[in-house]
Amino acid sequence: MSNDNAVAETEEVKLPLFPLIAFGIGSMVGAGIFGIPSQMAGKAAPGPLLIGWLITGIGMLMLAFVFQSLATTRPDITGGVYGYAREGLGNFGGFMSAWSYWLSAWAGNLSYIAFFTSALGGFAVFSGLMQGDSVSIAGLIFGLVCLWLIHFLILAGIRTAAFVNTIVTAVKIIPIVVFIICAAVAFKVGFFTADFWGNVVQVGPEGEEVGLGPVMAQVSHMMLVTVWVFIGIEGASVYSTRAKKSSDVAKATVIAFLTVLALLVFVNVLSYGLMAQPELAGLADPSMGGAMAAAVGPWGAGFINIAVLISVAGAMLTWVMLASEILFVPAADHNIMAAFGKTNRKGSPTVSLWVTNIVSSIVYIIMILGFASSYTDLITIAASLIIPCYVISAIYQIIQTSHGRNEAEGVKSSKGYRMCVGVIATVYTVWLLWAGGIGLLFLNGLLWLIGSPLYYKGRKEQYPDRPAFQGKDKILLGVAVAFTVLLIIWVTVFKGDFISAMFWNGL
Repeated sequence: MSNDNAVAETEEVKLPLFPLIAFGIGSMVGAGIFGIPSQMAGKAAPGPLLIGWLITGIGMLMLAFVFQSLATTRPDITGGVYGYAREGLGNFGGFMSAWSYWLSAWAGNLSYIAFFTSALGGFAVFSGLMQGDSVSIAGLIFGLVCLWLIHFLILAGIRTAAFVNTIVTAVKIIPIVVFIICAAVAFKVGFFTADFWGNVVQVGPEGEEVGLGPVMAQVSHMMLVTVWVFIGIEGASVYSTRAKKSSDVAKATVIAFLTVLALLVFVNVLSYGLMAQPELAGLADPSMGGAMAAAVGPWGAGFINIAVLISVAGAMLTWVMLASEILFVPAADHNIMAAFGKTNRKGSPTVSLWVTNIVSSIVYIIMILGFASSYTDLITIAASLIIPCYVISAIYQIIQTSHGRNEAEGVKSSKGYRMCVGVIATVYTVWLLWAGGIGLLFLNGLLWLIGSPLYYKGRKEQYPDRPAFQGKDKILLGVAVAFTVLLIIWVTVFKGDFISAMFWNGL
């Protein structure tokens, strides 16, 4: 099947508003929200927590508005983070963004598969999936079966997979809403206000003083936790090629973000009214289960544990779909090998899906057999790889607003508003990039170089007589080389940080 035919078939699969919303919510709501109560309680008291959520909410809302604004002003750009990077940085820039996003998507998904297997292994009937605290061989096989069941579901058709994803997303929100209602009923103001600003100093197990620190330090610490919970905010924009109406992409992005923000804030804040903060901070994950038990009794923990399984299963489906889609879209622009643009009769991106899940399976086997970093490290890597895509999108919002080239007619928002959104989103995403660690930023360079032959092949297939790297492409290739050199220096000279530890202990 030719690439042109593949694209033509894909264009027949068009998704309405609700499946697009489900991509946004489904990609953001995985396991993280169920661990938020204890993670935040260990970082900040209620007062600093509220300040931190206000800052985070504004920063991420501006990023949501970036995707909304670009979908409205430039509906001709498809592929979300890939399309905006291509327009702003050129062809290789688009590939770099798509490649980082793809790596992030399947790496993060492996953490979900491991978490899902571990959580299910906590039930007596499935105890064979675990061997102590590690996934057993049976658990490894189970995780791979789950991945490939998702694979064949997507091969059955994008429309079918999107429908299943929409249903699962709706189902996994219900237990979270139930928790919010129960927590609101059981909420005790005394717990919430007991140490509102975190001034009380606790005594540790060895008699040492243990405190949360100054207010702004608490705010900073809790914001570092929130870095990871909104990963996936761009989910709807990645599927913009398949949207029935381009305006639905803008609506879906904002609706999904506001829904997830509301769920996170309510879950987090109400948890502080269910028990004393030190007790909340000491809950085992998923800590929402312990908080639910405090509100309604022992059955609450089991209820939340089942909800976690449903939520993570839904996130696994969402991220496999996003990973395969982000490699499919660049093929239409010849920014990756043409084979990645092939689809089956149901419109599913066959080659990109097979490549995604074969690579995922190999890495998962290596990880579980003990030759790789833990799945919690994979979450950190996945988040750090996707953040540059956000930075580029925010910067492109500024570029697009300043020159207004190819802007759609009838745009209602003012240039001043769009520029403000772009600047705030850029500042916030650059902070996220820095918070992720300089070593992980340099790691992007090495990964771009590893993927560059796919870009080279794609350009040469279409333009055999032209250089594959031209203009901006050469500059970006130089940046990738420079980052790789800096990574080597960072790992060999400045040992001790997260990325160095992974290299020295072995990926």
